[in-house]
Amino acid sequence: MTHTSSPIQPSSFQDERSLLESVCQQLARQDFCLLPAEQACRLLRHGQASALDDWDEFHDSWNHLQLDKFMADGGRYRKRLHATLSAEPAACRARAEAHQPHYQSRFYNPLNGGAMRHYEPIRNEILLGPTMQSVLNFACSVFGKLSPYTPWHIEAHQYRIEAINRQCGKPTPEGIHRDGVHFLLMMMVGRRNLVNGATELYSLEHEQLAQFTLSEPLDLALVNDERVLHGVTPVAQLDPSRDGIRDVLLLSFRRRAD
Repeated sequence: MTHTSSPIQPSSFQDERSLLESVCQQLARQDFCLLPAEQACRLLRHGQASALDDWDEFHDSWNHLQLDKFMADGGRYRKRLHATLSAEPAACRARAEAHQPHYQSRFYNPLNGGAMRHYEPIRNEILLGPTMQSVLNFACSVFGKLSPYTPWHIEAHQYRIEAINRQCGKPTPEGIHRDGVHFLLMMMVGRRNLVNGATELYSLEHEQLAQFTLSEPLDLALVNDERVLHGVTPVAQLDPSRDGIRDVLLLSFRRRAD
């Protein structure tokens, strides 16, 4: 992970419990937190030694995403799958819900918002597998500590952004934005033959807070979406003779309206 904002320093912690507490404190204090892969791996395995046992299958599942047909710019550089889940207040686990369309208002997404977007579902063996469940459990643990009385509506997105034939791919074609939720988790799954793709975080007054590149599998960022704008710079092929890809898991947590 390359960055202009320091991630949590691992030498300060004797165990994963104190590391998790520091993640929560940093997210509460500065509204975002960066975790390099080594620290993320420690936290995902905390209390669940089998957390990443299906990593190869989890990683390979990005090779089976479907073209995003809801791109108002006509772009064919994004593929994705989607799932809906929920969690009770302070729960450390999420449960899968019936498949639903994804919706954002045009206020938050002026490019692709304002319509129900029906994406193919994330396969059950991936959604319910150890890796995805460990990431969901970690997110529930962190966001549940920060907002312990909130029932959550959760959405999981598998994204692939492609840079092919000297054409750039746009991870956030809508530009710097909020998603209209409460918290976000962004995790790198795989990155190949790319330049750029830096994540940029801004205050609501559009002052830059941080810039970093999720580069290694399991590099992870947590963001308070109510207080921070985010975007990712377009990606291009490093070697023009080979395709470039950027594979990311995004989890969004929004207060559930029961």
